[in-house]
Amino acid sequence: MKFTDKQLQRYARHIILPEVGGLGQEKLLTSSVLVIGAGGLGAPVLLYLAAAGVGKIGVVDDDVVDLSNLQRQVIHNSHSIGKSKVESASTTIKKINNEINFQSYKLRLTAHNVVDLISDYEIIVDGSDNFETRFLLNDACHLNKKTLISGAILRFEGQVATFKSHIGQDYPCYRCLYREPPPNGLVPSCSEGGVLGALAGTVGSLQATEVLKEIMGIGSGLDSNLLLYDALEIEFRKMTLKPDRDCPLCGDNPSILDLSSHIAK
Repeated sequence: MKFTDKQLQRYARHIILPEVGGLGQEKLLTSSVLVIGAGGLGAPVLLYLAAAGVGKIGVVDDDVVDLSNLQRQVIHNSHSIGKSKVESASTTIKKINNEINFQSYKLRLTAHNVVDLISDYEIIVDGSDNFETRFLLNDACHLNKKTLISGAILRFEGQVATFKSHIGQDYPCYRCLYREPPPNGLVPSCSEGGVLGALAGTVGSLQATEVLKEIMGIGSGLDSNLLLYDALEIEFRKMTLKPDRDCPLCGDNPSILDLSSHIAK
């Protein structure tokens, strides 16, 4: 594709990178990414994907902006309080890069709508804050052959991983790491346990970086690894993830063949 003068100037720092160049930037401009959640993790992901020139970006969130969100959800501001998060995010994104196609979905992700939502996007980013959504998204992405960039934060710790189990048996899924959701109340939410605001920026930026690398096909990915970050100790650890051949989703004899288990009885 031929870049406009404005695009050459906007993306100059990308294009001069040998690993990116014009071809890499073209891939970004013609790519599509869906972000689940416009909160602590979704905020930096959306900001950096838009700044990088990802051609089509979607965001799914049914919540509204609350004052308590502003400590970490940097895509929103004081004037956004009371507005839907997707509306607030859209306003900010348009100020950063009005050339991209930005789609807002003010709804809660469910087993009834997840397939339709992810079908129009190449890569899915999980910025959710609950296990119900994480497991639903993992199962839907595997069954519909979508790459999933997962992130999670709590207190001073965060984690990032890329799941692409649909490619083959050498790649684990989220259920290979965590077989089932934990019992209710066992793992506190951020509202219960707290979270360092800047940690969301760190982990969300790592997710955005992995998305860009996946799109351009550069560097080493996290598709067989779990990256752990301890902000208090300033420590990163990368753990190898192995596929679980007994996994009910991607194992040798899967029992999860559709999303019916996610539909409330």
